[in-house]
Amino acid sequence: MLGLTLGTIPALAEGYQINSLSAKQLGMGHTGVALKLGSESMYFNPAGLGFMNATVEASASTAFIMPTATAKLDGKEFQTDCGVSTPMSVSAAFSIYDNLKAGVAFYTPYGSSINWTNDWPGAILSQNVSLKVFTLQPSVAWKITEKLSVGAGAMISWGNVNLNKGLVTPESMDKMIGVLQMTGQLPATFPKFDGITPASVNLTGDAGVVCGLNIGAMYDILPNWTVGASWRSQMKMKVKSGLAKVSYANQMAEQLLEEQVSLINEANFAAEMPCPWVLSLGTSWKPVDRLTLAFDARLTGWHAYRSLDIRFALPAELAQKFNQHIEKKYSNAWCFSLGGQYAITSRFDARLGLMVDTTPVNDDYYNPETPGMTKVEPTIGLSFRPVKGLSIDAAFMYIFGMGRDNTKCDYSDLIGAQLSQLGIPGASPVGTFCADYRLHAITPSIGISYTF
Repeated sequence: MLGLTLGTIPALAEGYQINSLSAKQLGMGHTGVALKLGSESMYFNPAGLGFMNATVEASASTAFIMPTATAKLDGKEFQTDCGVSTPMSVSAAFSIYDNLKAGVAFYTPYGSSINWTNDWPGAILSQNVSLKVFTLQPSVAWKITEKLSVGAGAMISWGNVNLNKGLVTPESMDKMIGVLQMTGQLPATFPKFDGITPASVNLTGDAGVVCGLNIGAMYDILPNWTVGASWRSQMKMKVKSGLAKVSYANQMAEQLLEEQVSLINEANFAAEMPCPWVLSLGTSWKPVDRLTLAFDARLTGWHAYRSLDIRFALPAELAQKFNQHIEKKYSNAWCFSLGGQYAITSRFDARLGLMVDTTPVNDDYYNPETPGMTKVEPTIGLSFRPVKGLSIDAAFMYIFGMGRDNTKCDYSDLIGAQLSQLGIPGASPVGTFCADYRLHAITPSIGISYTF
């Protein structure tokens, strides 16, 4: 029987950084580096916490991300069937002294899910992926002068991943069946797979706790003009003992492939991926008392994502066959945010914003795991304060991907390699998946905060 390996196992990169962790700030394009946001500043810029006037403040937000991606190839369009992702944040802060504040925040800085379905033509690259990263961040801020504050937080993070991908393409499987029929090893009536993915692998794992820093400074240049900067350090999320499970389309596929695939079924694997560093610079301005304008520029260190390595806990000679070294070679990328808030009345605030999130994905290593493309994201929001101290916030963001055409991604095809050695026409050890991608999403968000 013909040999088999995993080919390319996907991991997420561009597309898994969350930019919807505050319903209030989402309405302003998710700006916040140079805004005095009380407890919510712990994520955007811990230094902003130093300007908090309240004795105690607490807030919570959640967003509902509903994405749709499409891939067009050979004149046919294939669409994802994604569920709703719900990133969230909860924070609470208190005053120790007038110039010393502390608090703790819990949020999901990274997370993504995409489902291309089991039997779409690119299943060998990705069927569905779910990634979640959670962070607990205790923070402290010191207001050194009336104009200057510095702050720092310890990011304590952990996460999990659950992904599925095809092991064999239906086309290679059908060629193999044809060869076996020609050599009399299978009856002529043995059915072909005709677009159905014969076998898939599920990889699940929990990433252990890692730690990083979130530090920042904020300064009032003028009474109505503030600048800020923050730095979130890189963290490496490591899955030390994930589990691989193989599933088959039917008994025929199991009959033909079990001997080879059983080597990785129930096997453990180890892998790691970066939560990259983020440098944020921002400014805010109040031209009139009721109007606040803000601009943020965030540089994310995706250059850290050079490759994905998957290592299976198998004897050395087998591990060499199944282990993966997958080139990614991402580039650092900017995200620009612009937002405004206007106090319509003492109880109502209205907001508008815009984000432009540039892609770090290398054109030579394009993969449908998260269709990487520059995204334009207009936002709108409002706040209502029914009673003193209580704010109810809502926002809506539309995500429009700029699209990527004529993308290519190579994958290993060992069945094709062995058929090629037998001289079978059209067989090749390497396959290439070509497609045009489009992406859009809607993201409503709701939040609440209370000041004591």
